Parts: sequence; structure tokens; C-alpha cells
Amino acid sequence: MAVKVKLPTQLRANAGGASEVSVDGATVGEALEGLYAQHPELRERLADGDGGLRRFVNVYVDGEDVRFGDGLDTAVKDGAEVQILPAVAGG
Repeated sequence: MAVKVKLPTQLRANAGGASEVSVDGATVGEALEGLYAQHPELRERLADGDGGLRRFVNVYVDGEDVRFGDGLDTAVKDGAEVQILPAVAGG
């Protein structure tokens, strides 16, 4: 299934400047693996050592937070939009 992964400004340098990447996947995890296949440097920025998401990385499918769904196993439909939003801290 074709999925659009939207990248925030702070990750675009690791994706050749792209703001959106098209990947295939039936779940969020599969979509992220497709993203990492195209832009391997993003794995280091988004994934922890166990293959899960880093604590500060928020992922949404069509506006719904995957933490309140099935996490990386959250299903994505053809044409879905997966948005990655790393948390920003500071003061």
C-alpha cells in the first residue's frame, strides 16, 4: 500500500531535503522500514536500539496518535498520511 510519510523541517536534511516520502507498508512499522530503506540516516534519529520509536518521537496516522492505537503495528490504508513529529523542548 502506498503511504505518504510527512517529515518535519528538523528531519528533512536527513532525507535529502524532502518534506514528504512515498513508501509502501500495511502498518506504521512497515512504512517506517520503507522510509529507512530510502533514507537510512533517519533510523538513527527515530528508532531506539530495540527497533521501537524513541521516546520523544510522535507518529500520527491521518491525525491519530499511534500510541493510542497499536503503535508500530497500527494499520495504514492505501493513501494514508503518516506524520512524524519529534517533541521539541526548551525554554
